[in-house]
Amino acid sequence: MKQFFLSLVLISCSVYASAQNTTENYFKLTREGFNKTNAYNTTAFVEKYFRLPGNSGFDASIRKVESILKEVGFVEQKNNEKESVLTYRIEKRPMRRNAWEPVDASLKLVGENTPLMEFKSNRNMIAINSSSTPENGIETEVVWLQPNTKIEDLNVAGKIVFSADVSSGRIFSSAIKAGAVGVIGYSLPNYNQPTKHQTSVSFSSIQNPDNKGFAINASYAVKEKLKSAFSKGPVKMQAMVKTKSYAAEELTIVANVQGSENPDERFVYSAHVQEPGANDNASGVGALAEMARLTASLYKSGKIKPKRTITFLWGDEITSTGRYIQEDTVRAKGILWGMSLDMVGENTAVTGGTFLLEKMPDPSAIWTRGEDKHSEWGAGNVTEKDLFPHYYNDFIYNILKAQSKHANWVVNFNPFEGGSDHTPFLRNKIPGLLMWHFTDVFYHTDNDRIDKVSATTLQNVGISALTAALVLTSADENTAITMVKDVLEAAKVRLKTEFELSSKNIENGAAADKEKRIVEVWGKYYADALATINKVPVKQESTKLGSAIKVAVLDIERITADYLLKLK
Repeated sequence: MKQFFLSLVLISCSVYASAQNTTENYFKLTREGFNKTNAYNTTAFVEKYFRLPGNSGFDASIRKVESILKEVGFVEQKNNEKESVLTYRIEKRPMRRNAWEPVDASLKLVGENTPLMEFKSNRNMIAINSSSTPENGIETEVVWLQPNTKIEDLNVAGKIVFSADVSSGRIFSSAIKAGAVGVIGYSLPNYNQPTKHQTSVSFSSIQNPDNKGFAINASYAVKEKLKSAFSKGPVKMQAMVKTKSYAAEELTIVANVQGSENPDERFVYSAHVQEPGANDNASGVGALAEMARLTASLYKSGKIKPKRTITFLWGDEITSTGRYIQEDTVRAKGILWGMSLDMVGENTAVTGGTFLLEKMPDPSAIWTRGEDKHSEWGAGNVTEKDLFPHYYNDFIYNILKAQSKHANWVVNFNPFEGGSDHTPFLRNKIPGLLMWHFTDVFYHTDNDRIDKVSATTLQNVGISALTAALVLTSADENTAITMVKDVLEAAKVRLKTEFELSSKNIENGAAADKEKRIVEVWGKYYADALATINKVPVKQESTKLGSAIKVAVLDIERITADYLLKLK
């Protein structure tokens, strides 16, 4: 019996070492090959544009990615992905609405020489879907809409309505209906620290089906300047707004590195192009473009040969990813993993926050306690029926921790919150994770510029994300057995933590049934997560994996039962 146990230990150690060597070999390739200057330069190119589907900046960004793909050897597919190992396609769809883009704008108080705001320094000042003023602008009175006052009770015909308390979008429709020519609104969340970063302007949109009137988003400084001007008497303003609206096609670009054995099974990355910021999300576009370039380069040099397909997608946030999954049900069945790259280039010394892996829904999204905490984005509405037990959370976090240790890079995680390209995967029961940063004090503002981006952060994220896909798309039995060990260890740590938290809560008067339920759900979550590892290998080689999973699940069930018994 002792000899048998010793044999199992030796086999386990051998398997673990083999899998670790495989992962380290992929890390070696990605660390040597990822060119952070490429990623940064692509980010800088995309950042120049105010990007919305169909507009010139969005299309220029797609074409930039195309040029990178073509240069490294991706060929444009004619009929299907399997025409070559390295293919790409640009999908074109008619848009139901016109594309929109800002051109220029300025606000100037009559009697002052210096503009109050200018588009060249506040490119989010024009609310999306605003129309233009006459060529030379307008000069008119500004009406201050005070809290608890209705626009209908004011004379705003031919004037500009200003609110220091609500966004331009909230007052636009009623103001235009009452005869106003435009509005100025102010709204910035506290995490943008507007009193410190007083020039920040958050982008927003308005409903403007008649293409009539404009909306201006004010910075804190402009809001205060206008309030001061009103304290001295009536305010008149010269306003000039230039925008474009035109029929266009929406573009999505999809590239594939075809798997050699199971090409219909795939890992899908998504980076959205739209939004006007540098970190959000020119950084995702730049990182993913460099990841695609490196993957193709490694394949062509014979250093990698993925057995499953790796897919790279750039498009409109959530919409393009959701369409990719839903338009082809056969293809969707083969998507084994999804990953969103969103706000992945942060210079955290400037923007604040930290790198985060947003987990798929696990019990911490329901019971957020201990060291778990949500970002300032805020918790999603997760219940027990929404839980997604899977090894993917711990596998990716282990990859990130390995790069963190190697590069002295700070990584963290947050419970599921939603709101980016990982959500379409999850809605379709596909494992999906988000790599991002929060809080960023410049999030969604026009101070999110290229000087807030770190080439080193782009490199760390890109290396981690690509290494994960290289491991998973060629995973063998040894890889999977190692994952069983790693997930089991993560489960033990989590269960011990939850038991200790619940014990303390019960001591302090909390209901024992509730506390026991938390531990029980975590135990079941990890037992179910371990079971999903059986699909990791590209092909089944023996019964070793099944046995390893069974033993690990029994271990989790035993530990959980023991903790529940101790919680009185």
